[in-house]
Amino acid sequence: MKNDKNKLKNQYRVNEQIHIREVRVVSDAGSEVMPTRKALEMARQEGVDLVEISPNAQPPVCRLIDYSKFLYQQKKHQKEMKQKQVKVEIKEIRFGPQTDEHDYQFKLKHAQEFLSEGNKVRAYVFFRGRSILFKEQGEVLLLRFANDLEEYGKVEQMPKLEGKKMFLYLSPKKAGQAKKSQQKRDREAAEAEAKAAAKVEKDENAENNGLLANAKGGDALKALVENNED
Repeated sequence: MKNDKNKLKNQYRVNEQIHIREVRVVSDAGSEVMPTRKALEMARQEGVDLVEISPNAQPPVCRLIDYSKFLYQQKKHQKEMKQKQVKVEIKEIRFGPQTDEHDYQFKLKHAQEFLSEGNKVRAYVFFRGRSILFKEQGEVLLLRFANDLEEYGKVEQMPKLEGKKMFLYLSPKKAGQAKKSQQKRDREAAEAEAKAAAKVEKDENAENNGLLANAKGGDALKALVENNED
């Protein structure tokens, strides 16, 4: 913490440390180019410091402000910037060229969690010995993996063979940017259609059963009347 404060102090020139002939003094009222001596006199009159904030500008830009207050504002700003920075980690998912469906779904779920948390995913297929002959199968697996994760992340690098490993890189989608994959949309549409069809069939069966019950009841009533007449 102390080192950060010293670094800030050394970053800016203040008052007599400013040796340039003229400076641009900025304030809420605007800006004005003036001799440095005049700017220093203004700072003394106001009981503040002349702080050089943009040394590479022509002429350098300065502010009239209490130097301690200025350092506090800069330190606070840097702290806020650090808090806003999201630490992105790269999570690895490893496959074999002949990964079974259960293992695939297990790793797919983990990848969804990693991407939802804002982490990147590096998925790879490891080819051991003669299994390198199945590299096309490994590529198909990684492409399926990318497609199944379309709602959560975007492809940074398509499947690429490096030595005995084929890598796929995915980065998380920004919040509010996630979209359902076409495969998921098709599946949801098929499920909705199946439910609708099942409901129609159920209603038709109920209606037919009701008609049949009514018909049977009518026949029974007719038979009873005929028996009474006899």
